[in-house]
Amino acid sequence: MSGATLSVRVARKAVEAEGICSFELVSADGAPLPAFSAGSHVDVQLPGGQTRQYSLCNDPTETHRYLIAVLRDAASRGGSAAMHDVVKEGDTLTISTPKNHFALAHEAGSHLLLAGGIGITPLLCMAERLANVGAAFEMHYCTRSRSRTAFVERISRSAFAPRVQFHHDDGVPDQRLDIAALLAEPPAGRHLYVCGPKGFMDAVLGAARAQGWPESQLHYEFFSADVAPVAGDASFEVQLASSGRIVVVPADRSIVQALAEAGVTVATSCEQGVCGTCLTRVIEGEPEHRDLYLTPEEQAAGDQFLPCCSRSRSARLVIDL
Repeated sequence: MSGATLSVRVARKAVEAEGICSFELVSADGAPLPAFSAGSHVDVQLPGGQTRQYSLCNDPTETHRYLIAVLRDAASRGGSAAMHDVVKEGDTLTISTPKNHFALAHEAGSHLLLAGGIGITPLLCMAERLANVGAAFEMHYCTRSRSRTAFVERISRSAFAPRVQFHHDDGVPDQRLDIAALLAEPPAGRHLYVCGPKGFMDAVLGAARAQGWPESQLHYEFFSADVAPVAGDASFEVQLASSGRIVVVPADRSIVQALAEAGVTVATSCEQGVCGTCLTRVIEGEPEHRDLYLTPEEQAAGDQFLPCCSRSRSARLVIDL
């Protein structure tokens, strides 16, 4: 974990829905926690040394606690299982200070929040903030079933409850979310925020782009990505600008893995191209972007990339390491 860290205590662990636990984190020394903005996340160092990112979902005016929620993922690489099975009330954890790659566009005329499953966490924080400042917004919260819907009571008791609509996959057909209809003819000044499983996000963003939503009005944060090797991957060279050293990246290794095997450490966290920890400047060559962190415009610029998952279209890539 790079950057400033905090020592926090798990003051409360609670079941919020089927497969979802929340964790209330307070400063280990009782001091106020650093302020955060809606959409922020923290890196959490787990038992066993893994680091995972979790969105803060409490009211951003609070400084006495951070609240995160974790879905037990059957495809977990160990992170969600550790949070559910190992971490308990009273434990001390090391976390990063809050980071925000999914901020509200406060200049927007109105806001549309679309949450899929555990993707409710950053959007719930956004709803708290937007309600506090009197901004115009609506939220749609999609889940597989009522039993898998976290924070229902909290939302129902909130001042913004009338602005939230729930949609369940196992509910009656007329309550399911019609994404195309919702995103048709985007009003001027409206910004869209989406978070949830990749399939849900791909459907929402695809529909929005098809309906002509400007890219500058689309805001999203992925939790995970598929980093499996792609057929046809070839080896290439990476040159470190600081030393001129050249490292060969085999077809079956990521750049981060190849550099590590050569004794060069790159700070990483998710290793899936979603968190931005390993973001590196490209000096020469053309990267092949496979991340879900950079915007399409940032990827097209070609001057930065995420070496945990991305590769190179050119025979050699010179990077700022």
